[in-house]
Amino acid sequence: MPDSQTSNQTRIPPLTDLSADVPFDPPVRSTGHMLRNRVAMTPGHRAYSFPVVDSTGEETWKTLTWGQVGAQASEVAAGLISLDVQPEDRVTIACTTRYEWALADYGIVYAAAATVTVYPTTLAEDVCFIIDDSDSRVVFVEDAGQLAKLSGLRDRIPKVHTVVVLDDTVPADADASWVISMEELRRRGRDRLSTHPGEIDARIDSTDLDDLATLIYTSGTTGRPKGVLLPHRVLVFEVLTLDGTLHRSSPDEMITIDDKQFLWLPLSHVMGKLLLMTPVHIGFETAIDGRVERIVENLPVVRPTFMGSAPRIFEKAYNGVVTKMAEDPGPFGIREKLFHWAGRVGTAVFEADHGDGSTTASRWVRLQARLADRLVFATVRERFGGRIRYFISGSAALNADVSRWFGATGMIILEAYGMTESGGGSCLGTPGGYRTGVIGRPLDGMEVRIADDGEILFRGAGVMDGYHNNPEATAEALDADGWMHTGDIGELDTDGYIRVTGRKKELFKTSNGKYVAPALIEAEFKGLCPVASNLVVIGEGRPYVSALVALDPDALTAWAQRTGVSGDYSRIAADPRTQAMVQGYVDELNGTLNRWEQIKTFRILPRDLTVEDAELTPSLKLRRAPVEAHFAELVEANYD
Repeated sequence: MPDSQTSNQTRIPPLTDLSADVPFDPPVRSTGHMLRNRVAMTPGHRAYSFPVVDSTGEETWKTLTWGQVGAQASEVAAGLISLDVQPEDRVTIACTTRYEWALADYGIVYAAAATVTVYPTTLAEDVCFIIDDSDSRVVFVEDAGQLAKLSGLRDRIPKVHTVVVLDDTVPADADASWVISMEELRRRGRDRLSTHPGEIDARIDSTDLDDLATLIYTSGTTGRPKGVLLPHRVLVFEVLTLDGTLHRSSPDEMITIDDKQFLWLPLSHVMGKLLLMTPVHIGFETAIDGRVERIVENLPVVRPTFMGSAPRIFEKAYNGVVTKMAEDPGPFGIREKLFHWAGRVGTAVFEADHGDGSTTASRWVRLQARLADRLVFATVRERFGGRIRYFISGSAALNADVSRWFGATGMIILEAYGMTESGGGSCLGTPGGYRTGVIGRPLDGMEVRIADDGEILFRGAGVMDGYHNNPEATAEALDADGWMHTGDIGELDTDGYIRVTGRKKELFKTSNGKYVAPALIEAEFKGLCPVASNLVVIGEGRPYVSALVALDPDALTAWAQRTGVSGDYSRIAADPRTQAMVQGYVDELNGTLNRWEQIKTFRILPRDLTVEDAELTPSLKLRRAPVEAHFAELVEANYD
């Protein structure tokens, strides 16, 4: 049977009988076992494509089959074994999202070692802590830049005996006793494979579900990173329950070997790690390129059928389309008017079909929506490659209006909910069971309940073993009955859907005694204001709620050109016309809020928030404490 055909011969049948009452006992015992199965089942099927620069300086996309990936992973694994890496030894990867990250991880999997992840933007102090705390002995770094960063820390990470440079750019003055290239590691691996031909299989066969697969340090919005211990059980469970849940919802909703993923998410993040392992189970091709600035440009080239993302990318894409319409409205504004008409009728139908049942759409509106699809949304879909079946959004709240708009275009966004501590996924909205404003139902095999104080709790095979070297934090997160405390406040309706209403630690009380959940307000604003990058809601112990507003540089520049405002970002942000524009959107936001939640004052920041300044996590979550510290004067100015 050709590899391109989907059948049970190209995958382990989906586990549709996962239950919290039945012990998890899958047919595969580790992620290494899963990868070996994939290579054996579909060696000739395309596994990865990624950008490379050819001899003429042009960028092209190179492809590799599963057979080629498996052979390369074996070389990396054998190379690691030649460095005396033992089962469950920690091996760190510090690299942006690229094929070499995946290859290093698969090599670690084959060697039965455990992957430790480090964001390349991580501050030096935290890099030292992660490498030392994890007891890592080998570190993969992306390039000479990352190597220089690590070399400066060498005296503080004495356990590390080898550093491997993934892109092979080893400086001539590098210490050859400490630094080798990826090609050198693979050469050593090839030599070892020739003398120890059954070693990789033996490593895989000796690995079981409860052995450590990965140690992911939470990027954290506050405090020192915590190392989350994820055994193979968690990753195998997550992949199989995702597949089984989609199969149970409808076989037509399953991801198959004929799908194609575009993967740009940081692989040091648990969602990226999950999306790295899902193709190993199912066998589809992954186009991988972590350059965030190239996402929109890559989509029509890659033509994926699905993509996982943080909400900010969807919000930015939506605001980009709105901005483009305003820049080029067409003769008499017809193009812009047509766009907004399509949005109104399309979202009306989408909400009627996927909402809570409180709205309906007449035959006339549905007829208009079909026309809008041909005239407007077909073109929008082509800009995303023309083949998207659905997107998956996670890591933060997604604005409901943005979600409805994408649904109206025919590119539904499934909201996923999970944490590093739960392997990346605990809940998922499915296409057939989609509802706006909720995070779906728990994945098969995950138990959920709401505690007396409103906190969402989970229990199941997808829950971590605990925090590395941190029994106090483990005891706080996992109770005696195995329930994981998420720290999120939510509601569970009679149909099993979960709605997150706030973050327990972020919930604050004004001096008037009123509680405010800032995340939902912030998500709402980013959908309303097309030039917004972030909103930071403030008010703990204060007489009223205020905010800091960060604007998207590209959208702000385009707006300024249309409006006649000149200057760089900081000058445009300080212009009274910008203040008036933002005030209009704040007023619109306030109209949807309770009186005590309304934003009384705000300040526009002189620059956008960045990962480099530790104001955003690498997965683009807001870090409140650094933002408030960096802009303390503006915070106080809100209360003068």
